[in-house]
Amino acid sequence: MSYSRGSTAEPLLGLTIGASLRRIADRFPEREALVVRHQAHRLTYGELWRQVDAAARGLMARGVAKGDRVGIWAPNRHEWVITQLATARIGAILVTVNPAYAAAELGYALEKAGVSALVMARGFGTADYVAMLDDVRDRCPRLREAIVFEDGWTALLAGGERIGDAALAEREASLRCDDAINVQFTSGTTGAPKGATLTHRNILNNAYFTGRLLGYSERDRVCVPVPLYHTFGMVIGTLGCLTHAACMVLPGERFEPAAVLAAVEEEACTSLYGVPAMFLAELAVPGFASYDLSSLRTGAMGGAPCPAELAQRVRSRMHMDELALACGMTETSHRRHADGAR
Repeated sequence: MSYSRGSTAEPLLGLTIGASLRRIADRFPEREALVVRHQAHRLTYGELWRQVDAAARGLMARGVAKGDRVGIWAPNRHEWVITQLATARIGAILVTVNPAYAAAELGYALEKAGVSALVMARGFGTADYVAMLDDVRDRCPRLREAIVFEDGWTALLAGGERIGDAALAEREASLRCDDAINVQFTSGTTGAPKGATLTHRNILNNAYFTGRLLGYSERDRVCVPVPLYHTFGMVIGTLGCLTHAACMVLPGERFEPAAVLAAVEEEACTSLYGVPAMFLAELAVPGFASYDLSSLRTGAMGGAPCPAELAQRVRSRMHMDELALACGMTETSHRRHADGAR
């Protein structure tokens, strides 16, 4: 009586994230996988696999072991996605750090999760990440290395040449789908943020079944303006696309409503994500009616209460007839849909 059991018609995926990526890259090597517009960076699934492979070897060459906590502190960019998938392939636990954190919050997250390696941007907006890390580094005795994307990413990839195929294959063979792979810090509205530990099985199935609800296939292109550090971005964004061979489009390092509309139009996106405030801002963009959004059919609105009137405006004015309203709990890796997409 303590359990509620849903449909078992479609079994859960029993794969690791790396195995899922390999399966999709083998089937659809020429399909576009990732578009990062502000970096002019485009990858097919074959190219994505090769970049993830290089980053996975690079992290191993730096001494990152299975179960090590690797933090990531950056706005949306292609290196974020590569790092997410590379850590999963070598069994390192990705600790996602909010790009808006101040120094004290950064120190808390790094110390609490036991982060031993941090990959990061040099900064975000007016925030100097390198200076903030220097301020708290003595509070993080387990942190042995920080890799700044702008200064050390190329060297990280090149260093992986020292790791052979056998070593990487041995590491991957040791992984299980129930292994912990991600720590997500909750908002901390009633106290200090909690670090919720999630497994391959948790987040891969969350992503896969959300994608099924939205009707994703290799023909879909998903515009993801939400931050990658949150489950909305890295789970139903990155992994939601990955599990269905869809293409993820990042319109910018931060949310800018006009850039989102331009990305949808120019990339022919079929799906769009956002919190209610994002959709309101997009609808209010001057010249909204001049953007061609006719490629859209679906998407997800969540993260806050979604007014029925707003959902109706999005459906009618943005062509998102199959919009899903989503809510969920990070700690359980479970997402409920108040309004189905199909």
